[in-house]
Amino acid sequence: MTKFTELPQGTLDLLILRTLNLKPLHGVGIADRIEQVTKGVFVAGPGSLYLALHGLAAGGWIKAEWQELESGRRAKVYAPEAAGRKRLGEEKRKWRKATAAVDQVPAEES
Repeated sequence: MTKFTELPQGTLDLLILRTLNLKPLHGVGIADRIEQVTKGVFVAGPGSLYLALHGLAAGGWIKAEWQELESGRRAKVYAPEAAGRKRLGEEKRKWRKATAAVDQVPAEES
């Protein structure tokens, strides 16, 4: 059984935007890439993934376009919009600030 970490609010959006910043992908490709690069720590289930993709598209951060894949089947392929690239930069700054704050909390008594 694969162990995974539940994604904190907003993390999936950040992971999707980072993934799509490299190249446009379809939903399964996005989920596979997230699981691959996080070595299985984060697993984006279909329900969460497609809800996040819909929200990002509705917000104007990504675009979706039906394309024929190499396999011959059609799939919706997602790519970042300019607003999505800007949001990615903002989210990365927020993430660094949040993790720096967590790192300031002592893990054990001195």
